[in-house]
Amino acid sequence: MATDILMPKWGLTMKEGKLSKWLKKEGDNVKAGEALFEVETDKITNVVEAGQDGILAQILVQEGETVPIKTVVGVLAAEGETPEPRKKDGPAAEKQPAAQQIEGKKPESGGFVKASPAARRLAKEKGIDLAEVTGSGAGGRITEKDILNYTPPADEYASYNAAPQAIELARNSGIDLSEITGSGEGGKILKVDVLRAMQPSSGQIKEKKATSGPEITPLSGMRKIIADNMMASLHNSAQLTAFVECDVTAMVAFRDKVRAKYARQEDIPRISYNDIIALAVSRTLMKFPYMNSWLTDEGIVQHQQVHLGIAVALDNGLVVPHVKEAEKKTLIELAKEIRELAGKARTGGLTMDELQGGTFTITNVSMLGIDGFTPILNPPETGILGVGRAVERPAVDVDGKIVKRTMMTLSLTFDHRVTDGAPAITFLRALADCLEDPAMILV
Repeated sequence: MATDILMPKWGLTMKEGKLSKWLKKEGDNVKAGEALFEVETDKITNVVEAGQDGILAQILVQEGETVPIKTVVGVLAAEGETPEPRKKDGPAAEKQPAAQQIEGKKPESGGFVKASPAARRLAKEKGIDLAEVTGSGAGGRITEKDILNYTPPADEYASYNAAPQAIELARNSGIDLSEITGSGEGGKILKVDVLRAMQPSSGQIKEKKATSGPEITPLSGMRKIIADNMMASLHNSAQLTAFVECDVTAMVAFRDKVRAKYARQEDIPRISYNDIIALAVSRTLMKFPYMNSWLTDEGIVQHQQVHLGIAVALDNGLVVPHVKEAEKKTLIELAKEIRELAGKARTGGLTMDELQGGTFTITNVSMLGIDGFTPILNPPETGILGVGRAVERPAVDVDGKIVKRTMMTLSLTFDHRVTDGAPAITFLRALADCLEDPAMILV
């Protein structure tokens, strides 16, 4: 029995997905657990696997299309089964009455092609597009004999005196080779000649510069999904941000001491402010469980473990992988895992498990030279901590002397529906105490 292949739902906020690439073609045999297609979300590009054995009978959603979750993107049929063609985003197409079926009819390009399993296998082996074959079977069904008797149409590019690379480029780009003068021996068209023809002339460039207006970039892909999620976060929660400036001179000294101790151990990363803050946040959250919570339809869910999100900026957006059970990890373990997750984020290697289930998030912009900002919550989490730069400033010590101290601004955005201002600010103050005296992290 044919099975629908659906656009999956990953995460609470996912509403749609972009089918970025099919890894199988129509007619291909598929094994359970084998990769079928790739889906791009606001977080990552992930692979969807087949749930059972079968043949990819029909592709309904093409590469590059964005569709809502649970949309039927394809049909998986059993061996020897020929399911009725499906219409995109709709039920199976009505079966054409036998009296109206036309034998010898060539299928429309891009649609479902009726073919026997043997014909599909043979066509795949020979690299033949079933849409180009005229079926002689009942209702235009393509048989194995039709594949054996098939003669591919003549290649219009084959008659030109052109290099194979030039022909391939021209075919893929829709370039008319008859309009190109070859620079090769005997007037042979080279790849460089096709590339030259694809470039606009200087006159065209000048005209474009003179007449061009504002450039409009479509709000799509990761950028659109991030935009939708940020607006939904602000619209659906009561967000308030509190700030505190803390003296992190002792934290700087602690960082330098740890760096010096492990300087010659290549397997231990250079400890950063962010690593120490992550350690302090994960330990402090265990003392203030209302900040380590979600607000769901069922109520407020207080988590027993800290799954700490670390915001990572990418060229085209932002992702937040999570360190699972961060409260159980040492400073060195946290530093290693944070770097591993950041590396995966930048190379597109994160798994959905590493992106789901966060209970609190840290977003650090200190490297950008920013003192403070108001971060936006990552639903359904209750809190997110913004970290500003560490900067040296004059301060007055306990003896009334002017001294140089390292100061840092922290900003805590929290959901006022879950907790009131005083408890949230108490958490922020306790966190600041840990950074002002790292020994307090152990208390």
